[in-house]
Amino acid sequence: LLLLLGVFLPLQIFGELAEEVWKNEGGFPWDIPILLEIRATATPQLDTFASYLTQLGVGWGVVPASVVIALVLWRRHQWRSLVYFLTTLIGTAIINVAAKLLLHRVRPNLWESPAPEYDYGFPSGHAMSSMTFVVALVILLWGSRWTWLVASLGGLFVLAIGWTRLYLGVHYPSDIVAGWLASIAWAVGVALLIKPRLVQRSPASDRPDSETHI
Repeated sequence: LLLLLGVFLPLQIFGELAEEVWKNEGGFPWDIPILLEIRATATPQLDTFASYLTQLGVGWGVVPASVVIALVLWRRHQWRSLVYFLTTLIGTAIINVAAKLLLHRVRPNLWESPAPEYDYGFPSGHAMSSMTFVVALVILLWGSRWTWLVASLGGLFVLAIGWTRLYLGVHYPSDIVAGWLASIAWAVGVALLIKPRLVQRSPASDRPDSETHI
């Protein structure tokens, strides 16, 4: 079930989106109307807010937080979780760059963005990094008392980062959706292979050194 819902279905939908982008550079009929609706809410204050908030999706937020989490896992000798976390995040970056270079989707140019981007747009790197970060954390914490809190707050974070990319006019909505789907499939797929923490553990097995033997 996890393979079906967490890997197969997201990959299937991502593949459909990517195929459409490959065939038709103009994208989807719903892309531009959604962007224009979001643009209608623009104010100078929101421009500034979105420009700062969007940076949490990679350089100001996900990257430093990931370094801290990796160091904690290393100090606690949780090697399997550390390998999973690093593999997932680094792999996401590689997948994103490869997909952008393969599909060559030009970013929207409907208005002058307060925070312009100049590389290709499909899939969204900010959407991928934020989603991968949250899904990886949920998997690592699965079965603990923190699971649903992290999932809830993380979901809001992912949506907020996705909104900033649309508000700033640097991505189509399909770029964001594709990024989310690719990240879910990748993070769950790697977890099924490495199995860092997929089932609830008893309190006795939740010691810091519980993963020292891979």
